[in-house]
Amino acid sequence: MKEILAAIWGYRHFIVSSIKNDLRARFARSKLGALWMVLQPLAQVATYALVLSRIMAAKLPGIDNRYAYVIYLMAGMIAWSLFAEVVNRSLTMFVDNGNLMKKMAFPRVCLPIIIGGSCLVNNLLLLVTAVGVFLLTGQPLSWVMLWLPLLMAINLAFALGLGLILGVLNVFVRDVAQVMTVVLQLWFWFTPIVYMPSIIPDRLRAVLEFNPMMHMAVAFQDVLLYGRTPGIPGLLVIAVAAAVLLLFSLVLFRRAVPEMVDVL
Repeated sequence: MKEILAAIWGYRHFIVSSIKNDLRARFARSKLGALWMVLQPLAQVATYALVLSRIMAAKLPGIDNRYAYVIYLMAGMIAWSLFAEVVNRSLTMFVDNGNLMKKMAFPRVCLPIIIGGSCLVNNLLLLVTAVGVFLLTGQPLSWVMLWLPLLMAINLAFALGLGLILGVLNVFVRDVAQVMTVVLQLWFWFTPIVYMPSIIPDRLRAVLEFNPMMHMAVAFQDVLLYGRTPGIPGLLVIAVAAAVLLLFSLVLFRRAVPEMVDVL
């Protein structure tokens, strides 16, 4: 672990410059540039809000704001978009950078860090946009938003741990990326983002408790919509899951790196 941290620190300038280059490359020759980072999730929120707001609005107790369901959606989407983007991009990070790994000497662990940093910038822009929407709709901001950096850090750690494992496996079995595309779609609907957990039958709600992203989405909704401290037990669940995944992914990564370069 010390070697990995030392490698990351030693190549910190390489990581930062790579994140900047990644962001520039994604929007090269684009007229709207970084706006595309937030337009897609906002369009998704708008679609769900138009279709479901009248059905769901009455099921948000204690919220007087008529845009409460929109805020509920955006809070959940902020949590989900960071997780999903990191996992999706991690799936093919070694395959996409195979030539770079063969030609250039650098710690391979920099690749997931670069992806995580780029996705985090995207998510921060989405969060800033969401806060602007909240202010326009009359949603008050609260001191509990100070929890957001911790929530984003736990969310990022969980996504990187899972993404690194899947990225390594995808080098050897390319079907992993295809399967995970379907799994993430199902996972989204298994997470209370477009619906409230309260509308789920009790026996099914118990199953939802095993979904770490449910706890993350609920934590963002608590902070951004209800203005209350997120539930500590739920945060502990996903924090422990993130720690276990990160540790396992780093062990798997260190053992697989020599063979990965040969396969690529």
